[in-house]
Amino acid sequence: MRPLTPLAALAALAALSTVTACGAADDGGDPKGKKGGEATVTVRIPDPGNAGVLARGKKDGSLDKALAAVGAKVAWTGSAGPFAPAAQAMNADQLDIATGSITSGITSLAQSPGFAFFTATDPDPVGEGILVREGSDITSVRDLVGRKVAVNKGGTGEYLLLKALAKAGIPADKVERVYLRPDQTAAVFNAGQVDAWAVWSTYAVAEIGSGKAHFVADGTAIGSDNYSLNAVRSEFAKEHPEIVKALYAYLHEHSAEEKKDPAAYLNVFTDAGPTAVNGKAKEVQIDFTAKGGTVDPIGPEDIERFETVARFYADQKVTPTKVDIAAHLLDVEKLS
Repeated sequence: MRPLTPLAALAALAALSTVTACGAADDGGDPKGKKGGEATVTVRIPDPGNAGVLARGKKDGSLDKALAAVGAKVAWTGSAGPFAPAAQAMNADQLDIATGSITSGITSLAQSPGFAFFTATDPDPVGEGILVREGSDITSVRDLVGRKVAVNKGGTGEYLLLKALAKAGIPADKVERVYLRPDQTAAVFNAGQVDAWAVWSTYAVAEIGSGKAHFVADGTAIGSDNYSLNAVRSEFAKEHPEIVKALYAYLHEHSAEEKKDPAAYLNVFTDAGPTAVNGKAKEVQIDFTAKGGTVDPIGPEDIERFETVARFYADQKVTPTKVDIAAHLLDVEKLS
């Protein structure tokens, strides 16, 4: 099965709350523009930044070619970032495709979802976990009792912390959760204003690569069921199943290539500046991705683990009731 999401390495420097409708088309506004007498469908996807499968596909034209084969083209909209604002954008018909974790997906489904998931990548065994600063006296999950831990509310961070505590038999209220946006947490963490940070590879790579932090427990130690998923706007999937299927095929094929040669998918557009990964951080990212998996269809065993997360979130009062996630899954291999 599949560990780490190849799309988790995408640069996430801005929240998708900046997403705006982007119906770029050939006919002056209609997303189904005319080209050569045939309809060309625009697929709105968050810009992937400087790393990952979509970034390379954007640069080398391979994604354009794959989509053109099914009468579609991509419009890069906003920036890759947290799933919650992406879900809101899909609900508002401002976005067609987005990537996120099962944990943030469940909390978004607890609202009024206008999207469904069509791929799954197994939980990250090494790139997510509970991060502590070097020299910290926290050497195990049990040492978190009475401490402050930064988490993103309802998403991966809160899940990882609650899951780690539950596995260690520690009541959740014995640890103070400090709710912060992931892109605002590094400064707080490094200033010592929190004792630990429950986080995933997008943000962990820089901290570990700096030599100033390490995981006290990673995804494997925690027993994480935090899958990475690709979501599609529900109406888009109904209207254009062949495009969704083609996009899946592209992600599946190229995520396998990324796993074999992670370095080729880093610093796609530039090897300098804030979006570049260099030095020790680059080595860390390559190691994480090499131990990762591929973008695959959602199978019965995946659904069973999704349901486990949904029950856990309800038990932990993260969601008011258990979310029926099975009602929002697509079998991409049966789309037609």
